[in-house]
Amino acid sequence: TNRADTMAEADQQDPHKWLEDVLGDESMAWVKGKNAECIAAIGDPTITDTYKRILTILDSKDKIPNLFRIGGPSGMYYNFWQDDVHVEGIWRKITLESYKSATPEWKTVIDVDALEPPVCGTAKTWVWHGSTLLDEGPGALCDRAIIALSPGGSDADTRREFDLVKECWVEPADGGFAMPKAAKTQCAYRSRDEVLVGTDFDGDGKALTDSGYPRVVKSWKRGTPIESAVVVFEGEQTDVSVSQHAYHDRGFVHEFQRRNITFWTKKVWYRKLTAENLNTVSADAEAAPFKEVAIQPDARLSTFADAAMLTLRSDWNPPGSPTTFKAGSLLSVPMDKAMQGDWSAVVALFEPTPAKSLVRRTETRDFVILKTLQDVCTVLEFWKYEDGSWVKQGSGTSEAVAVGEDVDVECLARVAEETNEVWITRGGYLVPDTQEISNAENGCTVTEKLRSKPAMFDATRLIVEQNFATSPDGTKIPYFVMRRKDLVFDGSNPTLLNAYGGFEISMLPRYSAVEGAGWLEKGGVKVIANIRGGGEYGPTWHQAALKENRYKCYEDMEAVASDLLSRRMCTPATLACIGGSNGGLLVGNMLTRPLASSLFGAAVCQVPLLDMKAYSKL
Repeated sequence: TNRADTMAEADQQDPHKWLEDVLGDESMAWVKGKNAECIAAIGDPTITDTYKRILTILDSKDKIPNLFRIGGPSGMYYNFWQDDVHVEGIWRKITLESYKSATPEWKTVIDVDALEPPVCGTAKTWVWHGSTLLDEGPGALCDRAIIALSPGGSDADTRREFDLVKECWVEPADGGFAMPKAAKTQCAYRSRDEVLVGTDFDGDGKALTDSGYPRVVKSWKRGTPIESAVVVFEGEQTDVSVSQHAYHDRGFVHEFQRRNITFWTKKVWYRKLTAENLNTVSADAEAAPFKEVAIQPDARLSTFADAAMLTLRSDWNPPGSPTTFKAGSLLSVPMDKAMQGDWSAVVALFEPTPAKSLVRRTETRDFVILKTLQDVCTVLEFWKYEDGSWVKQGSGTSEAVAVGEDVDVECLARVAEETNEVWITRGGYLVPDTQEISNAENGCTVTEKLRSKPAMFDATRLIVEQNFATSPDGTKIPYFVMRRKDLVFDGSNPTLLNAYGGFEISMLPRYSAVEGAGWLEKGGVKVIANIRGGGEYGPTWHQAALKENRYKCYEDMEAVASDLLSRRMCTPATLACIGGSNGGLLVGNMLTRPLASSLFGAAVCQVPLLDMKAYSKL
């Protein structure tokens, strides 16, 4: 009661409490007035040549489509595309030969703008939330998908089944799966005639967790109403979310149940199935029992064929192994052995060092491609799985890419076990993106370039460099600087310092034509700081700035700012900080911390989460 009284009193004393009615008339009038004051002081940006140029860049159709093959070697390549004509977007397809040509011929599969508008709530348009494919194993035709559409773009979405061959919706009258009521939903095929679904089944929230995500998973059979779906798994009300999913994996079939206890921790159960089991016995009738997997709660478990793949977020000594593996390691052992608690044959596909971390992995039919960072510079590593063993491959791409550049690899097909071919995307702060096709079998040393973005600003007089600042506890903090080659280090250069520092998200080089045209070309300096809280050096880099140590990411930001000042790149009068969302919270701290407030002459605080008690209610 005392705590409630204290919070109520604080609300009464808050002179800005009324602004929490974000879209209220009074709040909107206040925003309009503040905008008018700003424009009166510095001018209307919309009438400037720079604004018009940036608008042209944003409206440019010179985007590179992200496309993936569906339907095996003879399948089509699908892409979701938005532009000024297709505002909500179209899901379209093309042959690879046509895509490679000078005049690609796309065929629209689903036009989101043309759909009948939502009938729930006040939303007037649909927002594409993706597709889930029916995968019936090697050689099967992928001919069905479940499409997720959100009314207005909220977290809640609807689900409808789509026939990829006939290019039409599968109506409920014809046995199609459909969930027209928007909710936070998980829904995926278990077999052609069964889906596993978690949602707000009765609309009363009882099937959801306190976090608003599915708590109950049911088996729903084709041709039956969802009201007849049978419960197969339940979690606790306090869990973040609960799920169950089964899938084919290079000739093997796996089924998992997961309770996500917190954002980072979970409990996992597993059972091994056969393709015949999956196709003939529903989840509620399957006799094979689930068994809990004895791994760390914060580890991430998946499979590759018959092998378990485990990514560690904290140090672990697996049962039967003499080695304690560091957080950030990627381990593999036969799944059967993992279920027996025997990790004596464990193979470490990656082990971190103080300078090296694993960012992500890409899987193809026979290969796992690791994207690693060596002091925030990308290095690719290749492993092949053959005859039940992992073999590390040599690669001409084993050297780190140039400072300020990056490379990403994704499987050519949505179902990774179909091919070893991959898409490669290259780019950097000053380098426009290119799209290439390659093959994991040659370590991606031979590529075919398909697309290139045009240069949208003049980078010939610009350079990217990487420096390191020292935080108060002695930790080296890397940061990238984009600047003119002939920059004079006299403190007069307008400098914009950006950082994020949260959720284990790495800030890696990407091409930004807006910053190039609006800032760099005009002599401005842009700095990206890889502060703790992010993922640039793996889980420990993230964990180093949590809870009672959260202040360390703010000290890192101050250290980078101080380093810029000591190099005479700028002065406090010419140095600004910028950040959005979690980065906005960072900027809020820069405004209020005694040291930081003396380092910056300006701040750009974008969509910040500043009031951690009220933000979820706004």
